[in-house]
Amino acid sequence: MSYGNQGGSGGYGAQPPGGGYGQQPPSGGGYGQQPPGGGYGAQPPSGGGYGEQPPGGGGYGQQPPSGGGYGQPGGYGGGQNPPDNHLVWAILTTIFCCLPLGIVSIVKSSQVNSKWQAGDYQGAMLASEEAKTWWKRALIGGIIYYVLLIIGLIIYFVIIAAAVSSSYSSY
Repeated sequence: MSYGNQGGSGGYGAQPPGGGYGQQPPSGGGYGQQPPGGGYGAQPPSGGGYGEQPPGGGGYGQQPPSGGGYGQPGGYGGGQNPPDNHLVWAILTTIFCCLPLGIVSIVKSSQVNSKWQAGDYQGAMLASEEAKTWWKRALIGGIIYYVLLIIGLIIYFVIIAAAVSSSYSSY
């Protein structure tokens, strides 16, 4: 069985004279070869090209000197994590310390992730700082409240004890 010239008349297996699809023409060009002196893959003689940075170092892939871009710390990429929203502390200080200040802290902490996802990186960082400030205020307010409550109870029980002891001493 032969796949070359079959009967001299051509046919399905016949190769055209001078070569077939897999051979290159004798001129040196063709689809699979580079022309003399370069081609699509060769770099221009100036030494430049797409892969090199221009002189001065200001290419597209470099970070600005400030270290961040568009308000997001660490550059332009989306691989950064959002700032801490302080939601756990906001909830705990709302429950145990000071309800009004804790509610403000919960509202601010809920804004952190939504602003970050919307691309407002500065707003997210500001909301995170405000949430931290408000839960700390709630904590301080709660501590002051409980200290005053304990002092008030001590004074109350001292007055009651003094009243009871004075009533027993008169009999």
